[in-house]
Amino acid sequence: KCVVGTEKKSHKISDKEKKLTAYHEAGHAIATYYTEGQDPVHQISIIPRGMAGGYTLYRPVEDRNYTSKNEMLDNLVSLLGGRVAEALVLGDISTGASNDIQRATALARNMITQYGMSDRFGLMGLESVQNRYLDGRPVQNCADATAALIDNEVMELLKQCYDKAYEKLSENRDVLDKLAEFLVEKETITGKEFMDIFNQVTGKNIEIKMNEKGEVLSENSMFTSGFDVDLEKAADLKEAKKAQEKAAEKEAKKKKKKEKKEAEKKAVEKKDVEKRVRVY
Repeated sequence: KCVVGTEKKSHKISDKEKKLTAYHEAGHAIATYYTEGQDPVHQISIIPRGMAGGYTLYRPVEDRNYTSKNEMLDNLVSLLGGRVAEALVLGDISTGASNDIQRATALARNMITQYGMSDRFGLMGLESVQNRYLDGRPVQNCADATAALIDNEVMELLKQCYDKAYEKLSENRDVLDKLAEFLVEKETITGKEFMDIFNQVTGKNIEIKMNEKGEVLSENSMFTSGFDVDLEKAADLKEAKKAQEKAAEKEAKKKKKKEKKEAEKKAVEKKDVEKRVRVY
């Protein structure tokens, strides 16, 4: 309820809208599955809630302070997956992707104008945000001619991500159809059910540990990004993480020991000063 709003129980959905929403949300889920930087699917629903006709929820597997360029590109592919599914399967597009398009456009523009992630403009800060906690509107720091080039750059970036989403969904059309069919029937499915459908259609057997609620557990984060999982590489990463944690723990102990010695040294020096003052 807090994330997507209350369920619209009185709102009747036609079979046509159900099918459109099912393919839209299935497109998001499958496009996300093929991106490495996105969180795993937690729940998919075609039941209208709040302002949304349907939704695909993702559960973060770790806390993040920063977002990389590749993660942002993956996010763009994920956001455009719904629109791609509509065009690919139904041969038509709807207003259901309006919020996805707004978010994707804003993200692509920020990458180019604020984060220095454009090959064309490099490290130039072309926009700045003033009054971030009021209106949060960006202020243009470039000429009108440059602004037109920025628009072209944003358009090209979105087209590249759209084409990537189209490629992935085209390759997995059978999974898309099966998932949409299941959504029309069940209306809401968990991340585990999504993986079961995927394994059933593709013949893969990708096991992801989940709790009784169908929630992906955090230790599976390295296994949720795509089909071709390198288990040896994953094991190496796990060992590297353990080694890193041990090194950090050792460094912390060393630092604490050093601080203790310095404190003891200062205490001794203080006592010496006090003795000298008394003698004097």
